[in-house]
Amino acid sequence: MPTAPAQAQDGGKVAVLFGGTSGEREISILSGTAVLQALQAQGVDAIAFDPAYQPLTELRTLGVCRCFIALHGRGGEDGTVQGALELLGIPYTGSGVLASSIAMHKGVTKQLWRGAGLPTPDWRIALREEEALQALDALGLPMVVKPCREGSSLGVTIVRDPAECAAAYRLAAQRDGEVLCERFVDGDELTVAILDGAEGPQALPVLRIVAEDACYDYQNKYFNDTTRYCMDVPAALAQSVQERALGAYAALRCRGWARADVMVDRATQAPLLLEMNTSPGMTSHSLVPMAARAVGMEYGALCMQVLGCATLDGAP
Repeated sequence: MPTAPAQAQDGGKVAVLFGGTSGEREISILSGTAVLQALQAQGVDAIAFDPAYQPLTELRTLGVCRCFIALHGRGGEDGTVQGALELLGIPYTGSGVLASSIAMHKGVTKQLWRGAGLPTPDWRIALREEEALQALDALGLPMVVKPCREGSSLGVTIVRDPAECAAAYRLAAQRDGEVLCERFVDGDELTVAILDGAEGPQALPVLRIVAEDACYDYQNKYFNDTTRYCMDVPAALAQSVQERALGAYAALRCRGWARADVMVDRATQAPLLLEMNTSPGMTSHSLVPMAARAVGMEYGALCMQVLGCATLDGAP
């Protein structure tokens, strides 16, 4: 089990940042509320802080020494809040400015992974509707269409008929001017969390996601109890997924914690990296707490582990 490099209780007042203004605000509130309660139960002097209503400069007025970032999506997971905290000199959980901004952009993430020799499904970036149609010609059916900088499966469509492509592009483009068109991978959806500890980043057990109607969308991720999370991945495959997730984490210069999403091609059994979440969900339905419990780490201990890695870019 990963262990925190320092006692997280000893660092003064902690602000749990949650809410925000992104399309994932609802989930961020659930995550942040749970984290806040867990930290307080562990004896941490923790307070709630919603950047949608409070200027970040108020953190200094409040005497905050560290921030636990439980924001999801734009304005919280994309390097912007991280940059503000760097300027304020307040250590924070999770990845720094560079890794956060890169990981938020699915296209740039895939470019870096491909350059590092890590496997990811073929893709195209579409800035116009006709470019999405060109991507369909290149990638074939089915094709996944999604915003480049969005999470929680918001704005995602699996195009199974050419007639659906234009509408899928328009839906994604409502959320981002850059749209990712990606080859659909038929197979199992896996996820693996990574936690930093005294011995460096370590991968937690791999989870296999079995969603209703094979659709792991916003509703199935957070609100349905029909989605199943299985730990029945064969040992050799699980090890391969963990190794590739750790490589993906390193390639993006992530730190603290993250969660990699992976598809396993049914025909070849090859794991293919989809994306990296640098501020994973921490709700009752979230995947990182599930994986942590599998190695005996309860929710409160997980929150303390993440908090114990709070730092600034370039800190020793």
